[in-house]
Amino acid sequence: MLGNETRITEIILLGFGELTDFQILLFLVFLVIYIVSISGNILIFVIVIFSQHLHTPMYFFLGNISFLDICYTSNILPRMLLALLTGNKVISFSNCLMQWYLVGSLLVTECCLLCAMSYDRYLAVCKPLHYVTMMKTQTCVKLAVTSWINGFTVFMILLILLLQLNFCGPNEIDHYFCDYFPILKLSCSDTKMIIQFGYLVDAMFTIPPFFLTLTSYVYIIATILKIPSTTGKQKAFSTCSSHLIVVSVFYGSLIIVYMLPKNEGKHDVTKFYSLLYIVLPPLLNPFVYTLRNKEVKEGLKNVIGKIVCYKLIP
Repeated sequence: MLGNETRITEIILLGFGELTDFQILLFLVFLVIYIVSISGNILIFVIVIFSQHLHTPMYFFLGNISFLDICYTSNILPRMLLALLTGNKVISFSNCLMQWYLVGSLLVTECCLLCAMSYDRYLAVCKPLHYVTMMKTQTCVKLAVTSWINGFTVFMILLILLLQLNFCGPNEIDHYFCDYFPILKLSCSDTKMIIQFGYLVDAMFTIPPFFLTLTSYVYIIATILKIPSTTGKQKAFSTCSSHLIVVSVFYGSLIIVYMLPKNEGKHDVTKFYSLLYIVLPPLLNPFVYTLRNKEVKEGLKNVIGKIVCYKLIP
């Protein structure tokens, strides 16, 4: 249906065109961010896989999030870097839809994975005697698989609905990546129903995980405060502090972007604020987990030791 009805074959992502004099500087900044994000998340992913003492539910979910962040940043930043370096802001319509589909699917998947991690931390702190029996390997795999399926299935429905629309111009999007509502503005069809459905999907697959995560940490903090010894409190909090920081950064950035009043004259502000959830979580996650976590540091030493031994021993 898309082939015969859609007149737009290419879309121009205006990106940061208003900052004409800073294109090279922006390129260098985002290049460093991309390299650090990719390197850090690949490192975490490798550490989790090859360190036996990290084969636990918490690090299983962490490995999933690191892999997700690798996919997430690779879906957006390389195309942005190309546009900044060469000035080529054109993307095919099909690639634009695919970029949006991957962004949305991975965002929903991360919401679900963070919720699963908070449930894991809740059991570890509040139900320690039942933790081993309740968080079995099979349970972790089911939670992770469900998270990935949720994200990619629900946005497949939205993608199918988008393909039913006519897109006859204009073909410019004032953004640095293809997002749902900017794409809908290019359609000459009636988009009222699909806009409402988009809001419904966002609410269904982001708000419940957020409140479940929030509820888990309310119980966790309440349980920690009941621990009589200061040492016990510090040890209990250390088991979930890294995840709490990641959750705060991720949901905090989403709330800042989507809870801001929508003002037609302030597209640029929203565009820049969106960098908070596009760039910040994948960039900070490796630092949060490596700099604040002794187990990950130990895993890094083990992996480096194995690499060194492999190179030294013929």
